[in-house]
Amino acid sequence: MADSSSSSGVDPITLLDAEPVPETPSTASPAPEPTPETTTAATTTAAAAAAAPAAPVPAPTPAARRLPTISALFSAAASSPSNLDAFLTRLNKCLSTPAGIDTVLLFLCYTSKFAGAWLERLSQSALRRSAREWIALVAALPRGTTVVFSSATASAAEGGKAAVPAAAARALVLSKRLAALSSLLSEARTILRLWALLPMYFWAKGVVKNTKAAFASPAKDGEKTAAAAAAPPRPGKLELLVEWARLVLCVVFQGLENGAYLSSRGVLGWTPQQQGLAYRWSSRLWATYIGIELGRYAAERLGGDPKAVGTAEARAEWTKKTLRQLAWAPLTIHWGSEKALFGEATVGLLASVPGIIQLRDLWASTA
Repeated sequence: MADSSSSSGVDPITLLDAEPVPETPSTASPAPEPTPETTTAATTTAAAAAAAPAAPVPAPTPAARRLPTISALFSAAASSPSNLDAFLTRLNKCLSTPAGIDTVLLFLCYTSKFAGAWLERLSQSALRRSAREWIALVAALPRGTTVVFSSATASAAEGGKAAVPAAAARALVLSKRLAALSSLLSEARTILRLWALLPMYFWAKGVVKNTKAAFASPAKDGEKTAAAAAAPPRPGKLELLVEWARLVLCVVFQGLENGAYLSSRGVLGWTPQQQGLAYRWSSRLWATYIGIELGRYAAERLGGDPKAVGTAEARAEWTKKTLRQLAWAPLTIHWGSEKALFGEATVGLLASVPGIIQLRDLWASTA
């Protein structure tokens, strides 16, 4: 299950947070306002009107647009560095942790994928429409007419419509660059996740400790100490079973992704068929993990768990966690299937949801 688009397009979760839980597995300048055409008003006198047509009075020259003064430019430049400095300070805080880096890369990766896919769709539609118009124009010409295309004649013949395919062609180039950026960021996230098995080791230590505590013999009433009384309640057997299932799923699918990606770079010797199989099964295991998470969230909400419904903040946090998993769920099925279920635009849109949610939380934490 690799995040690299060049490998399988799979975007597994992020495991670099404090709790190793896979929650994250040219614009053109606006055109100048058109200047209205100046019309001349002919003024005539009664005598001149009787004798001959009156000559139009020249229209007054429109006032030149006032350019900003040098002092205004300097004052704007003096105020912008403070805003820029504040923005860069917060961005630097966002990028100061592995989890923050992954969140920023996640947001940029899938928003660029979504934007690139839609630009490609729109530009291709415009190019096809322009081609149909030219074909219809040529078909209407008399038989035997020789047609010579050039940028100048096309622009003159179509009254400037040639700018439409030109803009579409530029948008198509931009879409390819955004797709390349998305692929690069996806691979960068995959490389960061190569170390995700390390925090899982400490997660496993905690689960083993809780398991021992759950099955330890209870102390007699006379042997209870103040520390034992203050200790949190022991987890139930069902809770431990769910935690072990989550841990095993995460370890296996992260190991499969690591092996497939390293093999694709020649570090390991898995064949391309084995790599594809590993990516698909890692996504299927991730889908199973998401199913367990959604079940836990539903139980918390229906059971009235204070962590989920106790306060407005708890309910908002519960909603965000649920939305993230609901957005990833169809993508794990898409990446785990033999044939793709969604297009690039749909993948980018769905994966942008957890990216936006996580980036908003990360940005708010750096205020």
